[in-house]
Amino acid sequence: MASEEITNETAEQPVEAATPAPVAETPAAAVSAPEEIKKPEPRKDIFAELGLGGDDDKPKILKAKGSKNVSTGVVHVSSTFNNTVVTVTDQRGNVIGWSSAGKMGFKGSRKSTAYAGQVVCQDACRQAMGHGLREVEVRVKGPGSGRESAVRAVQTIGIEITSIKDVTPIPHNGWPPCLIENPLPIDLIYHGSLYRSPR
Repeated sequence: MASEEITNETAEQPVEAATPAPVAETPAAAVSAPEEIKKPEPRKDIFAELGLGGDDDKPKILKAKGSKNVSTGVVHVSSTFNNTVVTVTDQRGNVIGWSSAGKMGFKGSRKSTAYAGQVVCQDACRQAMGHGLREVEVRVKGPGSGRESAVRAVQTIGIEITSIKDVTPIPHNGWPPCLIENPLPIDLIYHGSLYRSPR
């Protein structure tokens, strides 16, 4: 019987040893719990700031310091073969936001790309939206590749476009050939008279 008692005691010991094991695991769970409680830092993504991410990542447009409360304005897009510059003004021409490809960190040949034009235009419009801008006219100037993407960027950021104009300067035949060969005195050109002044 003594041998039976020993076997029963040995059989019971592993069961008793198993019960304290969860106590040993609880401190490890307590240590990992604060790591799970920590909140992840918000994403700092340029696409989320520009409104290119999903609907959850829409940026909040903060009111600018010294806000001008401008509801309608003009977006001037100057797109050359080397750069794209976007300026947002009110109806009188006072600048309320601007951006360029160099300001947004593009260098070299990347400054003239369509993507650079899109990023530049969204940055300038976001600055203007801080002043309350909701409706704009778009005036596009120059032959660069950032023209169309800049106009589309205005629309995707949530500003209503009322009109689009192309204001690229175009020469209309220039000076007449007779004036190039025999130029008039400068004072007559400025006063708009074709008569030669007496000397």
